[in-house]
Amino acid sequence: MQSDPLVLGFDTSAAHCAAALLSGDQVLASRHEEMGRGQAERLFPLIEEVLAQGDATWHDLTAIGVGSGPGNFTGIRISVSAARGLALSLGVPAIGVSTLEAQAFGTSGVVLSAVTAPRDQIYIQRFNGAPSTPPVLVALDALPDDVAGGTPTCIGAHANEVAARYAGTPGDAAFPLPEAIARIAALRIGQDNPPPSPLYIRAADAAPSRDAPPVILPDET
Repeated sequence: MQSDPLVLGFDTSAAHCAAALLSGDQVLASRHEEMGRGQAERLFPLIEEVLAQGDATWHDLTAIGVGSGPGNFTGIRISVSAARGLALSLGVPAIGVSTLEAQAFGTSGVVLSAVTAPRDQIYIQRFNGAPSTPPVLVALDALPDDVAGGTPTCIGAHANEVAARYAGTPGDAAFPLPEAIARIAALRIGQDNPPPSPLYIRAADAAPSRDAPPVILPDET
């Protein structure tokens, strides 16, 4: 009989499809497949393979952790929609976990976690036990002064460049992404978790377009 919470974590926020099954502190099974497309078709078969490897079924799950981004918009929607549907059908909580938090999880001290964004930009957030700054979208060549604080360990996208900018040290995530998502979700079982939703981050300096609006001609009748 299963005594420890059985938590499934999965993620399709980038060019991959990944899942892990966690029982207590033990990883029963884990898969990570690189793929640029096809996550929607591959996600459920991959999860079923992970469950089978862990000698578990859907109805054994205690909770679901899902990567909520930031990252690829379509990929995030795939996994978040899947998690919400599974939670509804299985009667278990679905808990959204950001990629930035998952990368930082398990690393002590000040951590700068970064994820690749389009057009030579990155999503970046500082962690120090708890989020110390909100996640922001910034250009890699214009990293802000108020993100670091202390001597950070820099994890994720462009870790070397980020470390050089903030006099930090590049490092690796303590856990594979789906495992970190599952571990964070396990810690939040029983809390008031909102349904997972995609984490879309806009640039802090986003402004309305300067282009003049089109002229609307009156109808001529």
